[in-house]
Amino acid sequence: MIKGLKVKLKVNNKENTKLFGSAGVSRWAYNYALSRTEEYFKETGKFLGDREIRKEITKLKQTEKYSWLYDYSNNITKQAVKDACTAFSNFFRELKKGKKELLDVVKKKLAQGKMKVEDITIKDYKHYPRFKSKKKSDPKFYQDTEKIKFKDGKVRIEKVGWIRLTEKNRIPENAKYINPRVSYDGQDWFVSVGVEFENDNSNTQYSNGIGIDVGIKDIAITSDGKKFKNINKDKKIRDYRKLMKRLQRKVSRQYEMNKIKMKGGERRYQKTNNIIKTENKIRKLHIRLTNIRTDYIHKITTNLVKTKPQFVAMEDLNIKGMMKNKHLSKSIQEQKLYEFKRQLEYKCDWNEIKLIEVDRWFPSSKTCNACGNIKDDLKLSDRTYICDCGYSEDRDINAALNLRDYGKSLTA
Repeated sequence: MIKGLKVKLKVNNKENTKLFGSAGVSRWAYNYALSRTEEYFKETGKFLGDREIRKEITKLKQTEKYSWLYDYSNNITKQAVKDACTAFSNFFRELKKGKKELLDVVKKKLAQGKMKVEDITIKDYKHYPRFKSKKKSDPKFYQDTEKIKFKDGKVRIEKVGWIRLTEKNRIPENAKYINPRVSYDGQDWFVSVGVEFENDNSNTQYSNGIGIDVGIKDIAITSDGKKFKNINKDKKIRDYRKLMKRLQRKVSRQYEMNKIKMKGGERRYQKTNNIIKTENKIRKLHIRLTNIRTDYIHKITTNLVKTKPQFVAMEDLNIKGMMKNKHLSKSIQEQKLYEFKRQLEYKCDWNEIKLIEVDRWFPSSKTCNACGNIKDDLKLSDRTYICDCGYSEDRDINAALNLRDYGKSLTA
């Protein structure tokens, strides 16, 4: 079993500069490899391998213009080139699988007169690999599995040196590390590695299976009556959101105040140091809110898995479709339902618990758990399920019970 471990770094100004430089080299190598692959494909119709591109970069390093590449690890450019070539080849693999859907997009553009036949290129398709922007892309880079070392609460990063970790014993020393990466989230630097652990659940005694109904009022309701509240209704989160609104209005006013007039009469915004400070506060607040919500979901999923249920039955949600509801899209986004499902999947896998995804069209909320009658006229505002047979239960608990019974029928 491979577990991904991620720990924050304590960096000083000198280390921070070196890390940003390494991320910049990774971005440059990725863009160079993607550009060369595109050119070669247009000329020959074939893929250019990552070995040929790496040889080109080695020759570039020997010139005066690109001699700065010697200041950074060779493994950073090596992996960035591999990533670019893999992304390019994976695009064509996806293109073959969903060819009809992608061709329909092009035909639609042609019908609207937005494109001519001779102008159609591979870039018109979805999932085409994009060049990484300095402003928009996340700073991150690869570390070689043999070169990265962990010792006494520190990590050794090639061409940077030893950097302190915020958690001393989180990542084991002298282990075999898989795909080490260093990344920046807009506020802090992190190191992440995959480590293989032994999974011994042979003597585990599992309890009865559970059904989980997720929603907006409460993020999760289980068949045994547990309710996990919506953390976005918490006072702390509401105060952060109010502060966010004030800061966003403030930065908007600052931009309006700093409009400059150009020669042609055009007005442009000028970014001042005060605007940068306000934007940094907004970014840090976004990160803070994301961390609180993610931490809360980790606590819920861990709590559910710790009970060692025989199975977990959960509805397969159409989150993309749910986001189209303009009245509920913000609440759904803040609930992080996809993150909840993702965490539950891998934690069930770690503990050898069967996760059953029930079809999204299964009427879990409309079905009476006592007699099996389906109530077609059930509204979203009806929070208590009342059946003609006399059965009365909370709407969400009734749905969770139906999901549990459905999972039990599959495992029987």
